[in-house]
Amino acid sequence: MFCDGCGAAVQPGQGFCSRCGKQVVGPVTAMQLRTGRVHGHVHLLGIFWLALSAFNTIGGVILLVLANTLFAHLHEMGAPPETPTEFLRTLVSVIGLLILAKAACGFIAGWGLLQREPWARVVALVLGFISLFNIPFGTAVGVYTLWVLLPAQSQQEYEAHVASRAA
Repeated sequence: MFCDGCGAAVQPGQGFCSRCGKQVVGPVTAMQLRTGRVHGHVHLLGIFWLALSAFNTIGGVILLVLANTLFAHLHEMGAPPETPTEFLRTLVSVIGLLILAKAACGFIAGWGLLQREPWARVVALVLGFISLFNIPFGTAVGVYTLWVLLPAQSQQEYEAHVASRAA
């Protein structure tokens, strides 16, 4: 049996809630415990990270292919000699590799959230901050990640969620 004000356990015949002090009026009724905000959103958040990482993987692979085909043979296709093709090739390759590394971390975070791993919350929060600059989809997933996992109460709920998996 639970208090209808705060959800704390109330014994039959008890006049006041021991947690919030609210007067128990009438018979003490049984109330189902509400699941927290994190519990309801962590599965969806894991799926979003996997989907965003798949799109990032496609973008990173396209950049690497462009860097190693188009920019590698730009002079052969008639580009002026003063065109910095080697610099562009290196720059686009590095950007492609960074996007692939972010995608790999996103896959790890998504899998960890779906499996309720204890470290997945921290990885998802770091990626959430980084993704805020990836307009529009990365920003949306980043804001959603921060909304679900950043508050202090969310940390407690996530730890309880992880502990329930271990039990």
